[in-house]
Amino acid sequence: MKGVLICGGIGSRLKPLTEITNKSLLPVYDRPLIHHPLDVLRAAGITEIAVITGNEHMDQIAAYLGSGSKFGCAFAFKVQERAGGIAQALGLAQEFVDGDDVCAILGDNVYFDDLAPAIRSFKKGGHVFLKKVPDPERFGVAQMREGKILSIEEKPKKPKSDLAVTGCYVYDHRCFEVIRTMKPSARGELEITDVSRWYLERGELTATILKDEWIDAGTFESLHRAAVVVRERKDKRDR
Repeated sequence: MKGVLICGGIGSRLKPLTEITNKSLLPVYDRPLIHHPLDVLRAAGITEIAVITGNEHMDQIAAYLGSGSKFGCAFAFKVQERAGGIAQALGLAQEFVDGDDVCAILGDNVYFDDLAPAIRSFKKGGHVFLKKVPDPERFGVAQMREGKILSIEEKPKKPKSDLAVTGCYVYDHRCFEVIRTMKPSARGELEITDVSRWYLERGELTATILKDEWIDAGTFESLHRAAVVVRERKDKRDR
């Protein structure tokens, strides 16, 4: 399985900080934010990773990550020249993935559950990670019954559940065929929710519901929250 670390977007909700650097390089207590999604991939045994980001800060991310040797990984870097959505960013990695399964993860997501068992045991289709949230309308939303996904919608005005689709997606190689034929949404983006829905319609989309905290660190408040939680967990481990 190959990894795709998506660090695109302009980070508008974190300006002026993101006028200086990519949000994935902003500090979360004692390490840059990018370490957290990278840790998820490494824990799952994924060491070949494509890093996708925009032109603005590619030089900074490439300089920080380097070849990947200091992380025990091998990195390839791809430029997303325009903000065309998560699916469009993933599509840029098709040649790199080269027919393998893929785990795509957003560079601003912080997980405290262990995702590795679900990623390692993946066989076919698609797999997503869900978390109960108080504001599901901000995310892709999955409706479930008896452990099975019934529907999945992108930022619905009236969510059918409180289960947000978090920023880690595991797909087989067919996802790239889906992305190639997709049309932009009303927002002008290729929606990753549409990729997941393609698998759902074929009865091939499964999910893990997270039990521990998950933070989408794309705002000042959530970035601060991530730092607080990381420090609290580190203090407990060090006692």
